[in-house]
Amino acid sequence: MNRYENPLCTRYASKKMQYIFSSDNKFTTWRKLWYTLAESQKQLGLSNITDEQLKEMKDNISNIDFDVAREYEKKLRHDVMAHVYTFGDVCPKARGIIHLGVTSAYVGDNTDLIQIRQALILIKKRLLAVIQNLVKFSDKYKDLPCLSYTHYQAAQLSTVGKRATLWLKSFMYDLDEIDRRIENLEFRGVKGTTGTGASFKELFGDDYEKFKKLDELVTQKMGFSKKQEVSGQTYDRKQDTYILQTLASLASSAHKFTNDFRMLQHEKEIEEPFGKNQIGSSAMAYKRNPMRCERVSSLAKFVISQELNGHLVHMTQWFERTLDDSANKRLSYPQSFLAVDAILVIIEDILNGVVVYEEMIKKNVIRELPFMATENIIMDAVKKGMDRQEVHEIIRELSMEEVKSIKIHGNDNHLIDRIVSDGRLKLTKEELDNILIPSKYIGFSVEQTKEYLEKVRKILEKNKEYLDIEDEEVTL
Repeated sequence: MNRYENPLCTRYASKKMQYIFSSDNKFTTWRKLWYTLAESQKQLGLSNITDEQLKEMKDNISNIDFDVAREYEKKLRHDVMAHVYTFGDVCPKARGIIHLGVTSAYVGDNTDLIQIRQALILIKKRLLAVIQNLVKFSDKYKDLPCLSYTHYQAAQLSTVGKRATLWLKSFMYDLDEIDRRIENLEFRGVKGTTGTGASFKELFGDDYEKFKKLDELVTQKMGFSKKQEVSGQTYDRKQDTYILQTLASLASSAHKFTNDFRMLQHEKEIEEPFGKNQIGSSAMAYKRNPMRCERVSSLAKFVISQELNGHLVHMTQWFERTLDDSANKRLSYPQSFLAVDAILVIIEDILNGVVVYEEMIKKNVIRELPFMATENIIMDAVKKGMDRQEVHEIIRELSMEEVKSIKIHGNDNHLIDRIVSDGRLKLTKEELDNILIPSKYIGFSVEQTKEYLEKVRKILEKNKEYLDIEDEEVTL
């Protein structure tokens, strides 16, 4: 405990996401890439590569001595060559063909892209789990009237389920964007030292078609359908920019969700899970702070701030490449993925244990409903033969008196009683109570919710193969 530890690993992110960016996954992927390169080179006619060498490489893909690699790196000051030597130590027969014709970016960049794809798929799974939970929540509360807000001022009624579809819609945009990023992620492939393939011109004796075929073979074997047609030494860092933008967008949706949730918890309408022995405040024992939502908001700010790194790296890559992307990339997109992973795990936990206080929601509706019902009250009075403008003035006068009473004296809303006792509108208490039925003021909330949820369910059905993710122990 005498050195800094990244809280994304020690507190927040799942083991699955941590593994994706682990040394084990990274360096075994390097070895898979070296093996795939050699296998494809032999397939294209490099007769100096033998089956015995390939078997030796394949058998030792996971046999990594990290202590040896660290010693080589201290000596060589080059991480890729350190692992070339370490791999060669356990593959003495294949030592001479490891890393043949390629530069460091072959393993470095292609592994980055493989990790990004793996991480995007995990994020997609977690996002689909959140979407599925939001669908259940929206459907359950689709017809429960609640106050809606514009400018954080009470507005016309909505329903709890309809409001949840607004959160859901943002996450559906994010799902669409993640799918697009997975589909369009381009592999670097085999491009040579500066992207010209000069070393392969030598290896394949001026045969450009063999060089192209090598690029295609390695790309396909590593599971990618698309590759960069042209590159410098590295893949275009614009791809990293797009990835960070996508993660920032998802973080923004999560932040919006938890902001709304925290304000609703303040209104005592909805509450995130609260453990039996959980402490809300070290001083105020009664408090039930929305710490899960606050953690999501905090992590989301971090992810959103990382988006700028993509632009800064991309715009300063001089010509075929410079190395001032390396340290930044080691921090920005792995940590952004780890944070988004944590965000989605926490949101899923919130939705699994969310508490809805229906009576409090009804109470808050009733508090504001008399003001919202005034237009209908005007219509009923006019039906009884009164002048519309005269009725409007009476309602305005009585409403202002009631607002003053509420604000100055802290009274409940007694506008209906005030109208009845005033007597000028000639409406009975029973008639006014019939107007004050909340479901009359929710518009098409129920129909809209049902229709939208049906659309989302179809998308979930198309993605059901991604909905098998197991729960994990993380700090919530």
